[in-house]
Parts: sequence; structure tokens; C-alpha cells
Amino acid sequence: MAMKMPSMLVTLIGLFVTDAAFAEPKPPDWLITRGTTPVTAVTTNGGKDLVLSNGLISRTFRLGPNVATIAYDNLMTGASILRGVKPEAAVEIDGCKFDIGGLVGQAEYAYLRPEWVDSFTADANAFQFADYQVGKTQARFSWNRKRSSDDLPWPPPGASLKLRFRPPADRLPGVTVAVCYEMYEGIPLLAKWLEIRNDGPKTLRLDTFINEILAVVEYESLVGEPPQWEHPNIHIESDYAFGGDAPQIADKTTYWVPDPRYATQVNYVLKTPVMLECRPPLGPDAIIEPGQTFQSFRTFELVHDSTERERKGLAVRRMYRTIAPWVTENPILMHVRHADPKSVRLAVDQCAEVGFEMVIMTFGSGFNMENTDPTYMDQIKELVDYAHSKGIELGGYSLLASRRISDEHDVINPQTGKTGGAIFGNSPCLCSEWGRRYFQRLRTFVEHTGIDIIEHDGSYPGDACASTSHPGHRGLADSQWRQWQVIADFYRWCRGRGVYLNVPDWYFLTGSTKSAMGYREVNWSLPRERQIILGRQNIFDGTWWKAPSMGWMFVPLTEYQGGGAAATLEPLSHHLDAYEAHLAQNFTSGVQACYRGPRLYDTEETKTVVKKWVDFYKAHRAILDSDIIHVRRPDGRDIDCILHVNPRLNTKGLAVVHNPLSHAVTKELTLPLYYTGLTDAVTISERNNKPRRYELDRGYNATLPLEMPPNATTWFVIE
Repeated sequence: MAMKMPSMLVTLIGLFVTDAAFAEPKPPDWLITRGTTPVTAVTTNGGKDLVLSNGLISRTFRLGPNVATIAYDNLMTGASILRGVKPEAAVEIDGCKFDIGGLVGQAEYAYLRPEWVDSFTADANAFQFADYQVGKTQARFSWNRKRSSDDLPWPPPGASLKLRFRPPADRLPGVTVAVCYEMYEGIPLLAKWLEIRNDGPKTLRLDTFINEILAVVEYESLVGEPPQWEHPNIHIESDYAFGGDAPQIADKTTYWVPDPRYATQVNYVLKTPVMLECRPPLGPDAIIEPGQTFQSFRTFELVHDSTERERKGLAVRRMYRTIAPWVTENPILMHVRHADPKSVRLAVDQCAEVGFEMVIMTFGSGFNMENTDPTYMDQIKELVDYAHSKGIELGGYSLLASRRISDEHDVINPQTGKTGGAIFGNSPCLCSEWGRRYFQRLRTFVEHTGIDIIEHDGSYPGDACASTSHPGHRGLADSQWRQWQVIADFYRWCRGRGVYLNVPDWYFLTGSTKSAMGYREVNWSLPRERQIILGRQNIFDGTWWKAPSMGWMFVPLTEYQGGGAAATLEPLSHHLDAYEAHLAQNFTSGVQACYRGPRLYDTEETKTVVKKWVDFYKAHRAILDSDIIHVRRPDGRDIDCILHVNPRLNTKGLAVVHNPLSHAVTKELTLPLYYTGLTDAVTISERNNKPRRYELDRGYNATLPLEMPPNATTWFVIE
């Protein structure tokens, strides 16, 4: 690896290396130093090739006799990502399949030698290259920055490249396909999508498309077939995602498939999954009228420079902050149990007293965004205005997909021709008449009342619908695409208005702000002491791919999912130790929880405890909202520890240690400080005590003494 990495051991056998070789400067680590290398698109090789590069990755296109990607390089490691030439994309229009660009003539698909490319020819049946355009990145939609967030640019700086193709002779007159790229500064990431323009005389039907086709170097080479293949070390994700609370579950467009041209692979039956195809699972079966342009989903490709879990997670978290920076908004929120004016005003008043920032009228509270009666909306607007007068944002809960409406409006199961059998059993079709009215009501409600947050439960999970009578789609083939467009358009509209979105699904790239950190709801009915460690485990596990601000936790102030008195925090002053444990682990991790109940405190002592942890979070907010390094997972057998890091801040790190044991602990604590950006020595202070200086070892670790009483929490500030 080209960059300086922690705990790297270099063994030199039979090789003489001079001091000058060791003195050569190393390129900065992009996960520590924000890169300022601009993205460039330059022609090379006498004008034959176009190279798009940001210093971390590069993608090279041969410009004739047709356009094709002939190199895709990981500049951080020096490795080639590509082993062969494929079309830039593919489409099926009116039942006819077309490749977009590409070159033919490669005989060996295990590797690609540069000198072979000159002999490659164009496929006469493919769309042919017309021209290209280089420009700046563009915002996918508007982001209204109403609340505190990381100071990140939108759109992310970089460059765009648009490759335009025309159909083969005498086919699809007036149609052009643009293969669009964006590459971003300071991160090994690019985006790719298609724009299909119909300037012809006839309506077109886009049956399906593939917006990325890559012959990728295999990650493993096996003669037999394993139960599960290891895929190439590149993270692929698109904004066409639904039905999951993690990228690997919600991803519906990434397909690793065998390459039929790769005849020299080791696998005996030629089934190594080494070709990447990014395509919708169904449809879109989209109609493109004359004068219209169809735009596909966007595929994002993040190239890893390591196989180490933490580093890969840091890269993915940087990706979300780059292409969805609204996820850094992290308001402190309460779920008020009842939506009547008296209860809401009490919640607002208490939030203002202790420093909370947002109130959500929770599920089961009586709040109803589908009620657009002017009298009701005026009542909610009055509450919103009252909350704003106290510096508090106010909004509420709405349920979408996991419920039954009627035979007329629910999704139709293609196997039975009837309702039922949807992902949540029954679900309304977002393109039914009910679906249209639902989203119009929500827009009306937001505009009239000025609410600041929507918790949108049961978001569209990806149901297909075989109905031919719903006004928003024609049949099964276009039902998934059209329903996703409905939900995505609504979330983008909310983002433009500054409406915060809690959505228990992976809609971050289309505008949602926070999802569940990942927990089993019935666990909140367990005895209080078990909830505590389980909650810390949920945070530790959920932040491998999420930044702290991207996931919510839960604190049931009143009984939730059963459990009785042993599981319940109310009366809060009677269980203040358990309540404080929840507050401490949530605020020290930077993960906001949904505190669900009628009040945040019941006595002055309880109020003091709540305010103490809110104040702690606000005093250290920037570093607590930063990335987490996973030091030791909670297991109830020893201390557990997380480490926040951010080399851009004055406070470079903040370690949080919990002792769940019933006895004191005295030991040494080793903190891995590489990602703080500090290289030689650090100053560390426990709580607000006098700082001490520590030298870092060759692995960028600091080892310090730790003494903790039973059932305690402490923290260390690193500068």
C-alpha cells in the first residue's frame, strides 16, 4: 500500500534499501487529510484517450472507434480494477436490446494489455459515440440547511463527464443516450447514470437498462464453487434502494455475475462472479414521449484501499457525508406520548428547559398528518408556532406501507391477482388513487402547519403491483419504478424545505436523515439492566457503516412492548440510575435516542441529570458527531470502549469507556489514535482533569492507566 498505515511491518529480504528511499515523502492518507487535488478530465495518448482522475482513482476511456472504459485504476494501491472491455451501458427499447458504446476484439479476458486496444473495433449494432462534455458536479436536489450540521459543500466538489451516443444507422431516429459520470475530490468515489433523450417522432418504451457493466479483476480464484463468493473490494450502492436498514440489504441494483467471455478463469464451470452489472430488478418499463428525457438511478462506486473492516467502514461513512451531507444533522429529540395540546406544550417546555431540540408526536399519540381539515391543521400550526417560540422544532409520525387500505388501493400480488402477500403482508400501492391523495395530504399538511420533522414509518419497501387500474402505473413491469419515484420525490421535496426525515429504511441518498441504529424492539420490554448493555452493543455494531448521526436509539420512558415494572423507567426519579445510564451511553456515543414518554423529568434531581448529559453532548458536539473507532465491544465481562476521531478539529479524539461490572477495574487502556491524525505525542485528559502527555508507539497507539469504579462511565479528551 502506498500510504502510511498503522502497524505496518515491512520485511526486506535480499534487498539493499538506501536511507534516501526511506526518506521519500508519502502521500497523505485521504481519510485523515482532506484532499484538495482537483478532479481532472484530460486527453492523453495523442487524443485517443480521456482520463478522469482525482489522484485516488482514475478511469480511462478510449474515444474511438467507439467509446469504452479501457482502464479503471486504484491509484492508492497501484492495482487495476479492470481486466477487460465491456459496453459503457445497455438498454432495451421497444423490445430491442442495444449496447451503448464498447469495443470488440479482446480475446483474453483475464487481463487487458494497453497495446491490444488499438486493434479493437466498434460493434456496428451498438450505440455510437457522438461527443462528450466536461463540467462541474450538480446537486441532485436542494438541501435547506435549517439546523446544525457538518460544514460540508453541496454539491460535493468535483467534475462531471457526459458521453453522448447515437443509435446505430436507421434505428431509433432522434434518440440519444448520455452516459454520465461524476467524480469527487478527496475520496475514491464516482457516480454513474444514464439519460435517454427522445427527440424522435414516436413514443418509446424503455423496457430495462444496465447503467454500469464492468469486467472486474476477481477477488478470489477457485477451481470449485464455494457456498459464497468473495466479491471484488469495491463498495457499490445506488439511490434506488428500499426494503432494508443497511446498504447490503436495501441494495437492489448490484449484480455480480459470471463473465461469459472469461474463458481462461480458474473456476472449472466458468462461474466466478467477476462482472458487475447495475440494473433495476424489475422494469422500469418507462414511457418516454417525444421531447422527454428519462434519467436512471445513480450508481455510486467507492474503491477501497484496504480489506481492514474499520478502514472500509470509515470510507463508506465518508461517502455518505460526501453525497448525502444532510445525514450530519443530529438534533436531540423526544417522542411525546400524546398529541393533545397540553401534553405537547409540556414536552416542548421541558425540552427547552434541558436543551433538547426537537419533539416528535409519536406513533399512537393521536397525531394524524392525513387529516387536512383546516381546523385540525390550525391547531397543529399553533403548537408548531409555540414550539418555535421556545426554540424547539416540532413534527410527528405517519405510517405508510405496513397497513391495509382496501382491495381497490392495495398492491396486487402478481402470483394471485389479489391483495396480500406484500412485503408487510398488505400495503397500499403508492400509485393508487389513495397513494396520490396520501402524498398530497402530507404536502398540504407540511405547508400549512410548518412542521419540522416527519417520522415516516413503513416507508415504501419495494412492493411490485400487478394492478392495471391504478392511475400512477400501467401494470406490473413499471410498478416498482413508479412507486419509488413517488417516495423519492416526496423525500427530496422535504429535504428542499428543511423537513427532517426519520425513516426506518435506507433512503439516505434520496433525502432521509436518520434511520434506526439497529435494535430488536421487543428488547425494550426486558429488565432495565439488560436494556443498557444491549443498547451499547446496538450502537457499537450499528456504527460500522453509519456515522453516529445516521442512527437513532430508543429509550422507553413508559412501558413499551410489555415488560411491566421491571422494564419501565417511569417514575423517572425512582429509576434514575438506569435513566442516567441510557442518557450517558447515547450522548457520549453521539447517537440520539427517541425518548418516548409524557415527560423528560419528574423532579428537579431528574432534570439536573438530563441537563448534565445534554450539556456534555453540546460541549463536545463536533467530536461526538464524528466517526467512531471500535475499540472493544460491550460484552458484560470487561470494560467496553469507543473512540471518536476527527483530525480536522482541535479536539482530535474523545474516548468513552464503560465499566458494566459490579467491581472496580484497574488496568491499562490502549487507544488506537492513527485516525486522529496525530503522529508523535498527544495530550489526554480524563473528564476535566489535568491533561497528561503520552508518546505514541509505532502503531500510533497511546497506552494510559485506567481506574474505574463499578458501573461507571468515563471519557478521555485527546488533543
